[in-house]
Amino acid sequence: MTPPDGSGAAFSPTPRSQVRRRPQRAAYDEATVFGILDAGIMAHVGYVIDGQPFVTPTAYWREGRKLYWHGAAASRMLNTVGDGAPVCVTVSFLDGFVVGRSGITHSLNYRSVMAFGRARLTNDLTVKRAAMDAFIDRLYAGRPVKLRPTTDEELTRIALVEMEIEEASAKVKDTGVTELAADDGWAAWFGVFPVETRIGAALPDPRAGCAPTADLSPYAEGRRLDEALAAAAYGLPVST
Repeated sequence: MTPPDGSGAAFSPTPRSQVRRRPQRAAYDEATVFGILDAGIMAHVGYVIDGQPFVTPTAYWREGRKLYWHGAAASRMLNTVGDGAPVCVTVSFLDGFVVGRSGITHSLNYRSVMAFGRARLTNDLTVKRAAMDAFIDRLYAGRPVKLRPTTDEELTRIALVEMEIEEASAKVKDTGVTELAADDGWAAWFGVFPVETRIGAALPDPRAGCAPTADLSPYAEGRRLDEALAAAAYGLPVST
């Protein structure tokens, strides 16, 4: 996978994906949408079964304008949505606590994407094998060739879902405190507490018998998780 090329390609919003609240924070271009998606690994999939809404957290990956996720073949969610059901996939990051001098000026800094499409389930073992290798390779470049090959029987226990992104919108807030005239003169501290998730020290299995290899290099101790995931997706070096 390569980073979005900045060519200006964009999704065309309709009423279901148009950002109405604070539209100045919205973006529909591929570079912004894909940049947020590729910095994440956990998504929430929204769907409806027999009139009841559900939201399921799941690991995902992206190839072009397609999103993939997988789970157990017996999963009710995957088997229900996998026949072309409309779904909404959301990915979000908390980037900061914005602390004001009045309650109404407290807020959060964040990045988020909502992607809409129809999910499709595949039972083709060749497609499943290629997709699962792509998932591992997206996180750990070059690792699939080092692993024991997945058997056909193991693949039958996996349900794989593909969703073409029909529409998507990103929304980003990265601001300081919005001050109101009535706040002036109050002695309370105000500002921003940045929030990051970073990689911890590796915990090798006692049976490993070797050091981490190059395919695991994005996950060095102390690196930001979102930056590590983006670098893994694009095959780029990661700064600490």
